[in-house]
Amino acid sequence: MSTPDTSIDPRLLASAEEEFSKNGFIKAELKTICENADITTGALYKRYKSKEELFCAVVSGIVYELNAFVDSRSDIDFSALSNEDIITSWTMTYENFIPMFKLLYDNRVTFTLLIDKAAGTRYENFSHEFVAKLSYAYEKFYDEAKKRGLAKADVTREEFHVLISSYWTCVCEPFIHKMSWKKIQEHCRVMCRFFNWRDVIIIEGEKDNVQ
Repeated sequence: MSTPDTSIDPRLLASAEEEFSKNGFIKAELKTICENADITTGALYKRYKSKEELFCAVVSGIVYELNAFVDSRSDIDFSALSNEDIITSWTMTYENFIPMFKLLYDNRVTFTLLIDKAAGTRYENFSHEFVAKLSYAYEKFYDEAKKRGLAKADVTREEFHVLISSYWTCVCEPFIHKMSWKKIQEHCRVMCRFFNWRDVIIIEGEKDNVQ
């Protein structure tokens, strides 16, 4: 029995990442991907049924990380949280927010593919769908804060969607514009000042200092 050539896989994915980054999914050429990976189209099709399946394989890691992030904020046992925990959850601090930017920066090529080069794939509406999931998570925390008498403002679902869309755009833009890590760090601090969620829902409690 012949042994599969596993050295092909990282070469293929690296070549695909480069081609998709350069031309986007629609204009990317499988022929170019194969040539740059020094493999045959037959070898590619043994692994992936289509160009879209190959694209999805390239971005699968960051898709998993982002879905895990939003899932962790959607499946919450609020009975285990104190009022102070709820209040703190609405405070954006650099220390709490920068790990998300670090994750995205470490995966900046595939993240940019996902949010800016995925037209024509199942992920072309990823940002819209992600915002909807994130809005749902924020609404659950807001409903809990409201139920406990901590949140004093009335914020509608539509308003949350608009705000979260703006928030997500601010997360994505530094990567689309290829900001350096130093600039992203400062951008994170600006976002923490700009998105003052505690004022949005008028939540009671002593505010933490934001860098």
